[in-house]
Amino acid sequence: MTTKPHIQQPSDQHPSDRHPSDRPTTPVALVTGGSTGLGRSLVHVLAATGWRVITTARNAAELEEAHSGRVGITVRPGDLRSADHRSALAQTVREHGRLDLLVHNASDLGPTPLPPLADVRPEQLHDVLEVNLVAPIALTSLLLPLLSRDNGVLLSLSSDAAVEHYPGWGAYGASKAALDHATLTLAAENQLRGYAVDPGDMRTRMHQAAFPGEDISDRPSPESVVPHLLALIPSGLASGRYRAADIDASLLVEGAAR
Repeated sequence: MTTKPHIQQPSDQHPSDRHPSDRPTTPVALVTGGSTGLGRSLVHVLAATGWRVITTARNAAELEEAHSGRVGITVRPGDLRSADHRSALAQTVREHGRLDLLVHNASDLGPTPLPPLADVRPEQLHDVLEVNLVAPIALTSLLLPLLSRDNGVLLSLSSDAAVEHYPGWGAYGASKAALDHATLTLAAENQLRGYAVDPGDMRTRMHQAAFPGEDISDRPSPESVVPHLLALIPSGLASGRYRAADIDASLLVEGAAR
């Protein structure tokens, strides 16, 4: 029999206020955009390695199907642009008693086919910024007490479009550049480790939407990127912007310098 992922209901309890000796010891992660692609793969690997994972996405049916039958995963479908949904997510994290990893993976590519930046309507730009910048900052602010207390890691998925000037990628790239800056500023202001990571091209639905009609079967799978992301968690690597493909080399350099 297939087991459905757990859909946690809010409560008034605040396990984050427990005495340290009463707090859970199993690490907890919140991963946004967990229904497809890199987010789904990351959730699966974290849960398989003993983490308790909370994940969210807009499409409830897709989110539940993505994690059906897997233990250690709590799904909370909803729209991150909603303050009520962000509050509900924060409450779910509190009920888990700790937060060791916050991953901002949910993204909005914007209108497709990708238009020149001057052709992006203001309301379209607003939507991209709401999902890719405003919601992550707002959600992080709700979770800072737990994240700081538990020496958690703040991880935001970036893009090479944040630092390169590709035609058609202006809205998305600008939002990711701003998210990079916000992530590292939040980390600096709160003595956290913060990482903005460019995963590189991947064989995902979003990448296909950006290149309609193009064969992307030669792109790396999302699963191949996950080990690079997970290597950051115990690493102690300095906060910063990294390419996933370079993380292993960065860890070697950091280790040699110690």
